[in-house]
Amino acid sequence: MSHDDRKRAIGKVVSVAADRFVVEMHVDTDNFTVVGFDDVHYVARLGSFLMIPSQSEYVVVEVVGLRERDASTPSERGDFDRAGSSKYLDVVPVGMLPMRGGAFRFGVSVFPSLYADALYALDGELDRIFETEAAVEPSVGPDGGACQPEGATRYRVLPIGKSVVFEDYDVKVRLNEFFGGHVAVLGNTGSGKSCTVASVLQSLFCKPKEHHARGATFIVFDVNGEYHAALSASAKEGAIGVERVVLDGTAAGFRLPHWFLELAEWELLLQASERTQVPILRMALGLSTLFSNAGAAELNSVRNHILAKCITQIMRDDSSSPSKHDRIIGILQRFSTNEINAAKIRPYIAINFGQMANPAGLDAYLVGPNGFELEDLKLPAYQNLPFDFAALGDAIDLAILYAEAHGNRQIRDYCSQMVTRFQALEDRPEYEFLRHEAGGAAADNGELEFLTRLVGLTGKGTGHTKANQIIIIDMNDVEDEVVELVSAVIARMLFRLLRRADPRNRFPIHLLLEEAHRSSGGAMRRQPAPDRTPLRRRPSVPAVDLAMKRRAGACRPKRD
Repeated sequence: MSHDDRKRAIGKVVSVAADRFVVEMHVDTDNFTVVGFDDVHYVARLGSFLMIPSQSEYVVVEVVGLRERDASTPSERGDFDRAGSSKYLDVVPVGMLPMRGGAFRFGVSVFPSLYADALYALDGELDRIFETEAAVEPSVGPDGGACQPEGATRYRVLPIGKSVVFEDYDVKVRLNEFFGGHVAVLGNTGSGKSCTVASVLQSLFCKPKEHHARGATFIVFDVNGEYHAALSASAKEGAIGVERVVLDGTAAGFRLPHWFLELAEWELLLQASERTQVPILRMALGLSTLFSNAGAAELNSVRNHILAKCITQIMRDDSSSPSKHDRIIGILQRFSTNEINAAKIRPYIAINFGQMANPAGLDAYLVGPNGFELEDLKLPAYQNLPFDFAALGDAIDLAILYAEAHGNRQIRDYCSQMVTRFQALEDRPEYEFLRHEAGGAAADNGELEFLTRLVGLTGKGTGHTKANQIIIIDMNDVEDEVVELVSAVIARMLFRLLRRADPRNRFPIHLLLEEAHRSSGGAMRRQPAPDRTPLRRRPSVPAVDLAMKRRAGACRPKRD
């Protein structure tokens, strides 16, 4: 053992077991405090590390307990003698660290001997254990080639704070691992969680030259409206692009086409019960898709069959003829074909002295020998095609009629709550962001175009270039149920997009959910590890350079 190692010894190993060691501290220690050659060390923090030399390596152990004396030995001394009594540390082995350079590895291959010295850990050894000793690394060009400019660097680790276990030790994170997995920032209200996250985001883009995170993509679900003020300064300085879109429920803010929702998200939105309402909702969404896809001639016979069955069912109920007339015309104004439409059906159902003109003729036309009924029909599935939001209400009524035509007489009563909830969605102003017309501007752009703008890309020739690195969706003005829906839909759409990408790690996207417990998308989806090839060599396909630097006094978060 070297001379410096002897100077930082704090005690001796007095017990060795397969899963636990006991260290008796030297008698000159005062309240578990050791005066080392470099500083004063308090070594009794649970979770701190000690180093035990064993041959050419250190056995790294973690402190899990501390006590004044061996509990099995009775004490006859008074309280005045406690300060000088023996002190013990219970430690568990963690791994092995070579003495003269080399990587830390988990697991213990050589156990220490009795009375081996226990040493406090140095900052350099902690850096090697946590693999954060190399803060800077050379940049790599496209496909592993030379980078531009030659000799450029990028940052490998980022300091994010001070450790409460290791005195004055900077806690650092490895960028690939930190931004390639799930991370949670926890704390009480007002403890500085948002400020901490804003500081980390600012640090991503503070490298003054060479390669910094110009290709990174962060989508921030901001439910408190705090991040724009903190991050807009970086955009003004030209370091990055920051876009803020406000979701306030109105058509003037951020909008999400309702046909982007999957079946499960519609079920969440309408709170459909699984046993009775969900089958009707799924049928209604399928009918919305069926009638919105008017150009598919092969589906026309299916449309005619459904309309014929539903109109026939209306004709068989106990309501008055004028009521039947109005219901049939209402359906045909929303759903119609060349064979079954208001113009063709109106002569049969025209009201004359309270009665329909020719109900028997209508029945023969729809379901007679030359009618439109099909055998063993399989209804189409929902396909996320544009359709009017209001059309879903009529489609639900159509689905209920179709179920009644097949003998389910109580289905209307079972679905009354879902129908009421949908009618409320049509009227509530906070859901205006979701309601679209099939022929509106949103229908001209598909899901890919929507996501392209959402992740900060703009068209450039035949490809795309990065315009914004941070996209803030400000949801401060909406209720929790809207936050839950929007975050779940966007997270699912992005996850599906990246899962289908080839290669998957070319364009990682990071989702940041403020108040994550308020949204169903609170569990951040794991994204591919970043490809940090310099952006300037490949402008049409943005790469991600997660080079960061946290400089003292620089890039502090700005708060209102």
